[in-house]
Amino acid sequence: MFTIHTSFMQEKETLVVGVFNNEKQSENYVKLNEHLEGTLDYYIENGELTGEYKRVEKILPLKGSGVKRIYFVGLGKSSALNKDRYRKAFGTLFKRMQQDRISEVSILLDSVSLPSLREEECASLIAESMGMATYQLAHFKTTKQKELPFFNRLSLITDTAPDSLLYALATGYALSKGVNTARHLIHSPANLLTSTAMGEFARELALMHDFSVEILEREDIERLGMGALLAVNQGSSEPPALIVIKYQGLEEWKDVTAFIGKGITYDTGGYSIKSKAGMPGMKGDMGGAAAVLGAMETIGRVKPECNILAVIPSTDNMISGEAFKPDDVITSMSGRTIEVLNTDAEGRLALADGITYAKKQKVDRIIDVATLTGGVVTALGSWMTGAMTNDQMLYEKVQKMAQLMGEPVWQLPYNEDYRSQVKKSDVADLNNSPTRKAHPIMAGAFIGEFAEDTPWVHLDIAGTSIAESAYELGPKGPTGVMVRTLAGFAMDS
Repeated sequence: MFTIHTSFMQEKETLVVGVFNNEKQSENYVKLNEHLEGTLDYYIENGELTGEYKRVEKILPLKGSGVKRIYFVGLGKSSALNKDRYRKAFGTLFKRMQQDRISEVSILLDSVSLPSLREEECASLIAESMGMATYQLAHFKTTKQKELPFFNRLSLITDTAPDSLLYALATGYALSKGVNTARHLIHSPANLLTSTAMGEFARELALMHDFSVEILEREDIERLGMGALLAVNQGSSEPPALIVIKYQGLEEWKDVTAFIGKGITYDTGGYSIKSKAGMPGMKGDMGGAAAVLGAMETIGRVKPECNILAVIPSTDNMISGEAFKPDDVITSMSGRTIEVLNTDAEGRLALADGITYAKKQKVDRIIDVATLTGGVVTALGSWMTGAMTNDQMLYEKVQKMAQLMGEPVWQLPYNEDYRSQVKKSDVADLNNSPTRKAHPIMAGAFIGEFAEDTPWVHLDIAGTSIAESAYELGPKGPTGVMVRTLAGFAMDS
């Protein structure tokens, strides 16, 4: 799928050239311009090629030039070009080329390189953008829908051809594959993606990448005393599952990071029922689980030197005569009792048992991901993931990786003023929903009670997991957010 060439003079169907805004162009750009008898300079002088950020132009060179078509991608000012803007420029390019039904492309690497980015970094970002931007969501229509082609060959043209460039391309593409895995899972209808089906998906993923996997069923969950997860499952005809995947990239099983993903395959709200307008889209309430499975897809392809334990507590949250109710008191796996004040605050209950399970496996740090609260959408919109932590050093590492991956997070406060709220109950150790005030913080504070002293970061992706319209790096719908942050964290460990 990926190749490296050392000459642009070989005949090519499609060539991509980067153009910076009013800046000196690359050496190979100059050579190509000479080869095309000054055509590129002519277009720049006439304003057809401006280097304007994300502007894509196409020209058709004369027959005999050796190139059938050339796409120019505007990269703007080099001083303003960071990794996120770089991804978006190439995402725009690949979407345009996909619309033009192009499936093979060669890129003049030095024309899109920056002093601030090594060629390997550029290569990785290009492959990552290609895989994400051209992804198409599946549909279930009986009428055949015309699908746009996927790119099946990407070549880089550079004066040197180190193996590190091929590795960088593979790494970037692995990140996009993880994102697209998460998108696929979130998009799947809840009648098809049950907890059992998610467990089977995890088994297939583990088999593909040689992970250890264990799917704990109802009897196992009961034996472990996971009363919080079981309470959420009470109203369902579908059994719960605790999905556990182990990746060992070090010789010894130590220095382990736990990824915990909320796996609520559908959320009606239970007896604290959602409105009819609030319920559509709740098939995506397993976005945290999808992010964890997507990250494991990337980790399986890249094989970083680290140890990861992925834990996904999974069920749907339904209504029946058996369903749990407000005023119920349940006992979590940790032994702590919980007064249920809101059955629509179910994700934090499932995560509580998932985190306790991970702690019993002696993990060294915990990162949980969940589409947890509407409150975080109110606070941060769809542009930032809300975050909380009990360990600032761990948070800063996660935050830095999220920024590099274009998945920014915003830290919410977490102190005793908030923690005390979830401890207010006349009948139990904790309550699951003390107040609507500071709702995303209340949810995080509840989860933090189970993380205890283990370094922990909580990521609430309720606002960032779905795109309301198509964007540079993907279609309208599931974004696969936090896959790259989790995978990047593992790769940087």
